[in-house]
Amino acid sequence: MPLYITALAASILAILLTMLALKVVKLRQKEKVSVGDGGNDELQRAVRAHANLAEYAPIGLILIACAEFNGVPRLLLAILAIAFVAGRVMHPAGMQNNGSFAARVNGMRLTLVSLLALAAVNILWLLWRVIT
Repeated sequence: MPLYITALAASILAILLTMLALKVVKLRQKEKVSVGDGGNDELQRAVRAHANLAEYAPIGLILIACAEFNGVPRLLLAILAIAFVAGRVMHPAGMQNNGSFAARVNGMRLTLVSLLALAAVNILWLLWRVIT
């Protein structure tokens, strides 16, 4: 069974992760800081934006893949995957120097709500499949 939704979500998140990593590299070169943030606020934000995505993306993608593999209806899964990816895109945008704090907060809200929804859908779908 092809995992189309998972593949698309993972690809978008991989591109975002690469963009965030390149920003960290660029700032490290500019500020001549090889480890840590050197007390530079912009570098600290860039490092945390990258790390935050690296922390949340794996579990989100695992939940999306499990749901898709187990046959959760595609429309429902697509909505949850879009919400998760949107949350992950909004969060680092809000962490930029001139970014909106509201975008960061709403990105985290969307991420956490979609993670909980994905977990609930996986659990309920599996229970439904076992019972019927």
